[in-house]
Amino acid sequence: MLDFKKLFKKNNEKEEGQGLVEYALILFLVAVVVIAILVLLGPQIGSVFSAVSKGIS
Repeated sequence: MLDFKKLFKKNNEKEEGQGLVEYALILFLVAVVVIAILVLLGPQIGSVFSAVSKGIS
């Protein structure tokens, strides 16, 4: 028999919390990747900006 409480029940709180955790993990992973790229390419990017600033002045 149909359970109308389950049929018309709003999203479960556990599912909403799980979604927030997944978004937090994705954000954390993106931040780690960006930091790693900046650490690896930081000196090269700095030299490019200094060359451009010398060219402008």
